[in-house]
Amino acid sequence: MRRVLLKSMAALAVSTAFGVAPALAANPVEVSLYYPVAVGGPVTKTIDGMVAEFEKQNPDIKIKAVYAGTYQESIVKALTAYKSGTPPTIAVLLSTDLFTLIDENAIVPIDGLASTPDDKKWIGGFYKSFMENSQTGGKTWGIPFQRSTIVMFWNKNLFKEAGLNPDKAPANWAETVSYAKKLTKADANGNVTQWGVKIPSTGFTYWIFQGMTTPNDTILMNSAGTQTYFDKPGAVEALQYWVDLSAKHKVMPSGVIEWGTTPKDFLEQKAAMVWTTTGNLTNLRANATFPFGVAMLPANKHPGSPTGGGNFYVFNKTSPEQQKAAMKFIRWATEPQRAAQWSIATGYVATRPDAWETPEMKKYLQEVPAAGVARDQLQYSVAELSTHDNQRVTKALNDNLQAALSGTKTPEAALKDAQREATRILRSWQR
Repeated sequence: MRRVLLKSMAALAVSTAFGVAPALAANPVEVSLYYPVAVGGPVTKTIDGMVAEFEKQNPDIKIKAVYAGTYQESIVKALTAYKSGTPPTIAVLLSTDLFTLIDENAIVPIDGLASTPDDKKWIGGFYKSFMENSQTGGKTWGIPFQRSTIVMFWNKNLFKEAGLNPDKAPANWAETVSYAKKLTKADANGNVTQWGVKIPSTGFTYWIFQGMTTPNDTILMNSAGTQTYFDKPGAVEALQYWVDLSAKHKVMPSGVIEWGTTPKDFLEQKAAMVWTTTGNLTNLRANATFPFGVAMLPANKHPGSPTGGGNFYVFNKTSPEQQKAAMKFIRWATEPQRAAQWSIATGYVATRPDAWETPEMKKYLQEVPAAGVARDQLQYSVAELSTHDNQRVTKALNDNLQAALSGTKTPEAALKDAQREATRILRSWQR
């Protein structure tokens, strides 16, 4: 698929407004791009291909891709480089890093670099739900690129074996429990050999939790990033449901379920249903030995998922020439055809409605209808949890969520403790 992507990019280059590449520039502007590699799906070669094609079309710009590890490692490396006076020009970092990057004065507003009417039209062309984690205070700080929602994958063969309709995922919380009970199997000694459902609780615990609070009509923070609402009744009810899947219904392993191994467990048919990022779609399509389906997360009061994933950010302390080159690359990488190609190659959601109207994406959707599930879920999506001092706030929530899931705190006590700590951390921002 990556070979097809690069061929289509090369063909696209002929017909785009960039035209035929001019002669090689003597002193190209050097732009560094920090990119997180520890994400769902094989993306490094795709990024390399995009960079090579961009440089071919723009020989006056040299892009140096730096693969910086996980999202968490990437922001640490990017901020360390910024503070040492050698910042990256562009970085793909979590959309939730927005307030942290602003507070460090590490990034520049996109509006200041893209101010023409055409630029404003481009900025206005992204899905509004993705822009919730990209704009604040009347400014645009990030451009959606590697974005996702949480979806449910289910094994159609195991559904059929359990007497369930293989083409129908559970639509709500009650059906999830009912289906999962039929899908959980144990050996003669009582050891579970196949779990009905696995919902990861490491890595992005708060994000997965939002996959339950969102359909329960509960928002966890305000848009200014200064207040959280972790102990709302809807949040407590959502966490109780999550805990009950293992503690009460016995359809999910107790304790911690690793984010990174959940797709592997699904591929090895150790779990009939899993929750993970849409970014794993291409990975699962390439490696699954069985037919599977993709569905929106089960509803309670209504469907819903938080958005997730990474934005492009342009760093401060870089030259005007570098920033101009950075914007050219970001515009190029998010044009409709390229956004479609990126989505097809990786499984991430094409971030603009016009990308879904391209011939490439229409053809792909005919072949892989499941790719449209994440797009359809965007109408119910909310912003991923993001606040000032975000890493400390999310750690407070993650630690308490895991305490509830491991049985050391009740859901109510865990969320009260998380809210108390978040309030303390954010006190200085409430002015």
